[in-house]
Amino acid sequence: MKFSDFDKSSWEANCKYFDTCLIPFTGLKGTESPPEAAEALERLRDLLDCIEQPFQGRIVTYPAIQYSSGDNIQYLNEICRKVKSSHFQYIIVASSDLELLSSEIVESDLVLSLTGFDASRIISFKSQIGRKIEQMWQEDK
Repeated sequence: MKFSDFDKSSWEANCKYFDTCLIPFTGLKGTESPPEAAEALERLRDLLDCIEQPFQGRIVTYPAIQYSSGDNIQYLNEICRKVKSSHFQYIIVASSDLELLSSEIVESDLVLSLTGFDASRIISFKSQIGRKIEQMWQEDK
């Protein structure tokens, strides 16, 4: 579910069921033309669909971090740390255009970075992503 699907009362009533936060990272540089920016957002949307749809009752998608800066790793770690300390047990960072390493984004529990994500291979990615998320949840038990 999206963060905007909740109001205060529905969040308070249901927050115990949503233990995982998905933080999308687009990685735009600001130099993209409008069609290039749209294509980047479409690739990220396709990736997010692979994550959100199978796990709708457990994952909340937060607003995307759209633009890349000089110190993405530090910024992403800071956001993950804050979000995790306030509401969630697990944090997933997802990007379809930037190569992100889990060894660098240490405050997240899972990094899904599919550089050059090709929508024609979505079925293959969807099952791999599902396994990685389930593995993340199982490892913590």
